Amino acid sequence: MTQFFLSVAAIFGGLSVAAGAFGAHALRDKLSERSLEIFDTGARYQMYHALALFFVAILLSRLESPPLTLIASGWLFIIGVLIFSGSLYVISLTGVRSWGAIAPLGGIAFMIGWGALAITAITLKL
Repeated sequence: MTQFFLSVAAIFGGLSVAAGAFGAHALRDKLSERSLEIFDTGARYQMYHALALFFVAILLSRLESPPLTLIASGWLFIIGVLIFSGSLYVISLTGVRSWGAIAPLGGIAFMIGWGALAITAITLKL
């Protein structure tokens, strides 16, 4: 699980940098200012959660018996990036606003992931 989470964190982080550069340069003259803001929000949250997933993976590598809440937080961060950031990318690039109904599901995954990480921190015996 550790190697998988590290790999996904690195991929998400790299893609976030690429998305940010793509939005700032290639899309600047093609999208409205609002669409660029939406795209940027997707890239920003993707990076935040790539770093969070990296932290989860490092913590997993240091624990002999990692709690399920830690593993759950990693999966929830992955799901959140795919749903939240993914839907924001689709909205900004296609203009199909109905994808906005999906974004909150990714946000909920992020919040539950952070909650699971908090539970891990509170209950972990180091």
